[in-house]
Amino acid sequence: MTVDVGISDHDENDGDHAPQPYHFKASREGTESILPDSEVDPYVASPASRYTRYDLRVDSRQNDRATEIKIFSWKRPHSRAMHCAWISFFLAFMIWFAVAPLLVEIQNTLGITKEQVWTSSICSDLTTIFMRFFIGPLCDRYGSRIPMGVVLIVASIPTAMVGLVNSAAGLAVIRLFMGIAGSTFVMAQHWPTCMYTNETAGTANGIVGGWGNLGGAFTQVMMGSVLFPALTSAYGGNTEKAWRTVCVFPAIVAFIWGFIVKKKISDDSPQGYYREMKKRGTMDSSFYNYTTTRWYSTTLTSGSHNRNTWILCWQYACCFGVELIMNNAAVLYFTDRFGLSTQSAAAVGSIFGWMNIFARGMGGLYSDRINLVRGMRGRLLMQTVLLVLEGALIIVFAYTDTLGGSIAVMVVFSIFTQAAEGAVYGVVPYISTLHTGTVAGIVGAGGNVGGVVFGLIFRSLSFGVGFLVMGAVVIASASLSFLVDIPGHAGLLRGKDSQHAVEVRKRHIRIANAVAALQRSTRNQRSSRDDTVGDGEGETYENDENAKGSATSGRTELSNIEQKNKTVEQNDGEGLRDSVFRDEEEGIRAEPTEEAD
Repeated sequence: MTVDVGISDHDENDGDHAPQPYHFKASREGTESILPDSEVDPYVASPASRYTRYDLRVDSRQNDRATEIKIFSWKRPHSRAMHCAWISFFLAFMIWFAVAPLLVEIQNTLGITKEQVWTSSICSDLTTIFMRFFIGPLCDRYGSRIPMGVVLIVASIPTAMVGLVNSAAGLAVIRLFMGIAGSTFVMAQHWPTCMYTNETAGTANGIVGGWGNLGGAFTQVMMGSVLFPALTSAYGGNTEKAWRTVCVFPAIVAFIWGFIVKKKISDDSPQGYYREMKKRGTMDSSFYNYTTTRWYSTTLTSGSHNRNTWILCWQYACCFGVELIMNNAAVLYFTDRFGLSTQSAAAVGSIFGWMNIFARGMGGLYSDRINLVRGMRGRLLMQTVLLVLEGALIIVFAYTDTLGGSIAVMVVFSIFTQAAEGAVYGVVPYISTLHTGTVAGIVGAGGNVGGVVFGLIFRSLSFGVGFLVMGAVVIASASLSFLVDIPGHAGLLRGKDSQHAVEVRKRHIRIANAVAALQRSTRNQRSSRDDTVGDGEGETYENDENAKGSATSGRTELSNIEQKNKTVEQNDGEGLRDSVFRDEEEGIRAEPTEEAD
């Protein structure tokens, strides 16, 4: 059953009559807890929201973040934001790697060396590294929507200018500016993290990242196997004119979409736009301090002092960095190793990226599921196993000497690579609640660091040796999972989950089960009415009473959840606040209770 989303009557200029913050605020004087009165209806919006009801179940104690995902829904705010995030990242990937399937043709036209080609690819990643560090704090402050639109508009301009390149230096410079598009990954991960609870964000981030990464596969096929041959034919076989023209097409699409995203097609958070929320006094207090009127995350150093951030940064370098290498090198590898044409090599190379249809989302999904059973220890264990399998299959790929065998191995190691990416970003939301954007930016930048490091390896070594070295580095990175230590959560070898962490998981399961019971009772009630048409009033009455009893049971279960949550709030409220403000800077601290410890 789909619940329509409605807009409340609150006006952004209501002043003193605007809705007040719903959950809790932070100030230098302490914290104030304002928890919801009832959780019987998981679809109702908090008073702080510009909506009255949501299409998805939400957790009011996590600022109306959704606890479920509807893939085929376009309704605001949660589903709309998720789809806008992956579409934007998809188009960003198109302009970021528009040149990659054309590199063989560009190399032949300009007469440049293999080393110069790899230098241009490295330049593309260097820009993205800097931009991801820079964009993270901006997302925490302004949300993901505005930065996403601006970056797409700006990055599409150098993409349209690829045809003006006449030298190796020109190619490097133009790809340096095209690398700006890669920073959209930060927004693509920050956006769903703001919309979905930690118990669901791994799946949401995996879907957004995976479907966005499909832009790499789509670009290989569209640019290398469709548009380039079509333009070559249109220009009478002139391949130079074809590659100098073809990049204009993805640039135009990304430019237009950038303006669409920027014009409020979606929300910044479940409760509305950041700018309006700040005016109404309903800004998520995890990011904004009303007492000092300052944002918590405003500098590049916010969230960077956490050791876990840098561990995940390097592990992400060893999965997404590998994907970047394959996006840049697939056509070069298959033309060099097996003598394929540009069109054929682009089609074969795109297979690696097509696995993003399900692989990255699958990594996030199973990370979320194992978290409900084993907690953070389960997430880290899964992440470690995926990295080991990824590295081992890269080494096998290096030794495969047939085209069919290479394609088969590439497909399998692509699945593990992208599943590892999803698993890493299943952990990211737990690192620092106050600095989610900054942490996502640093970890995301790690992916491009991997692209640069591995790019330098392939620039100096043969493909075979390069894959061997890359596989060994990936396997070694898996051991870093043993060093991850997130307060309140068990590590791989030591520590245990806090009472609050355990209760959050249990509440997530209880609410999901109770809502499922209500849905079953509703279906049974409808079925009983249909079955008893014409069978007599007495039988109808009996069946209706049974259906009503089932529905009452489901509502009673939700009421029990409400009562238990109120008890937990009394005993664990300080632990909840402590989990949010644990990393808080500038002397703002919440004192933990014995239960939270």
